[in-house]
Amino acid sequence: MRLLLTSDTHVPSRAKRLPGGLLTAVGEVDVVIHAGDWTDEATLDVLESRSRRLIAVYGNNDGPALRRRLPEVARAELGGLRFAVVHETGPAAGRERRCAALYPDADVLVFGHSHIPWDSTAPGGLRLLNPGSPTDRRRQPHHTYLTLTAEDGALRDVVLHRLPV
Repeated sequence: MRLLLTSDTHVPSRAKRLPGGLLTAVGEVDVVIHAGDWTDEATLDVLESRSRRLIAVYGNNDGPALRRRLPEVARAELGGLRFAVVHETGPAAGRERRCAALYPDADVLVFGHSHIPWDSTAPGGLRLLNPGSPTDRRRQPHHTYLTLTAEDGALRDVVLHRLPV
């Protein structure tokens, strides 16, 4: 099962639209996961229409309309793994232990908020993944998103993709 992870799209405040490279990749995967901070419903509508399956949450910059449509935390079993999705996980220091305690029933936690790509494993095995942002790189050198394969209870081919600035 091929997955695409994205977050912090911030359309239209940080970009007028989602990057073409991201939208092309959306059509090539089985599941798209968005970890919040959409800022507009139109972007949610675009990803819903282009994704075979969309799993998504709202973020701290998402208003009432998006919060009515999306949960704060989403959970799904994909490729034999239990995924949890949330926007914010707090400071980087202590993140693995804190998230392992908050999501003991998850194998993979997808999060956003920082716009900083992240891939680590907590004691006990929880994998934490942040795809960065495809539209607002902040202090990062590139706009980014992640793809991976979830199959037979394992993650493979985890790739951080760079988009043109």
